[in-house]
Amino acid sequence: MRILILTHRVPFPQNGGYPIVVGNTIKGLVTHGHQVSLISINVKKHTDKISERDELLNKIAYTEYDIDTHVSAVEFVSNLFTKNPYNIDKYYTAGFEKLLVQNLKDNTYDIVQLEGLFVAPYLSAIRKASRAKVIYRAHNIEHQVWRRLAQQKGDPFKKWYLNLLARRVKTYELELLNKFDGIAVFTAQDKTSMLSFGAKIPLQVLPIGVDLTRYCPEPDKTEYPSLFFLGSLDWLPNREGIEWFIENFHKEIVDGDLKVKFYVAGNSIPEEFDEYEVPGKVFIQGEVDDALEFVNSKSIMIVPLLSGGGMRVKIVEGMAMQKCIISTTIGAEGINFTDGKDIIIANNADEFYKAMLRCIRDEEYSRTVGKNARLLIEQQHDVNKVTEGLLAFYRSVI
Repeated sequence: MRILILTHRVPFPQNGGYPIVVGNTIKGLVTHGHQVSLISINVKKHTDKISERDELLNKIAYTEYDIDTHVSAVEFVSNLFTKNPYNIDKYYTAGFEKLLVQNLKDNTYDIVQLEGLFVAPYLSAIRKASRAKVIYRAHNIEHQVWRRLAQQKGDPFKKWYLNLLARRVKTYELELLNKFDGIAVFTAQDKTSMLSFGAKIPLQVLPIGVDLTRYCPEPDKTEYPSLFFLGSLDWLPNREGIEWFIENFHKEIVDGDLKVKFYVAGNSIPEEFDEYEVPGKVFIQGEVDDALEFVNSKSIMIVPLLSGGGMRVKIVEGMAMQKCIISTTIGAEGINFTDGKDIIIANNADEFYKAMLRCIRDEEYSRTVGKNARLLIEQQHDVNKVTEGLLAFYRSVI
């Protein structure tokens, strides 16, 4: 098959959830012998993230188009008086549409896959220029992400504004729902939601797939005990979650009964987070050169997500690296876990505290949870098996 994938950001380097999912999808399709083209919107703030050419680019046809998604104060205020979700509209440009249409006219594709809602504004142009079947992969149900964010806010204006965005995004999502040829979701929960919204087209649950050969745990290089968080803080649910965690447990880690070092790593960590650093206790490391090496070096992963949706790539990767993970139910959404066996679920500060205390004090228990987590990933998240499911889904709609 000839497959075109559209993304709203450049998936290179693969150092975050969205790039990892896209990269693994492409690798799986190429490995199975299919021709893949990738066209990416390159948001200017991500431009300096590309340090070297990814070898995957040699196996596909790749095009990127620079846009500036910065919203001025005037544009922000004026958007309040429209019905459009600005956080989606900002990814539409006539220049990118022109490039896309020309590519569709020059090539005959079997499948065009839209990676997330932010490239959905180009659907009508795709329909006019191509007879390919269009698959929408819902990385999240976007309006649920914004609604959950709103629920966590105490500031009345922020709560009102996030609820406004949630309503606009929901309207947009539901209007598009049956305009694709098929929808792929990561979780059964998202499939249930799509059906409840009135989806009539084919729907397929396909979990996040990972290349297990890349995940090689080395327990002898792991610092025990140690707590760590890894995630991009330009995604609001991640930032909200780590701020909640630090607010609740910074003092306990520095001066209390949580006798453990705590490490925070990831992209786009604000400078003000440096204030949380405490020599020998709390380390704000920012972006790390090798995420898997960082994960391997630490023992207990925390995922304190209070909002968001879909399936968390970092949890799948952490489990593949045999990490003992403490997560909220929202964070672990979509993973077929058994609480206390292959992950530990904690939904409030008291549950988080008790879980961390046990894992810090009981190394054997922590390592057993990590080993069980790896087995779960081997059984359900091998990228080869997931790709086979995706290809079967393609064939069912062609």
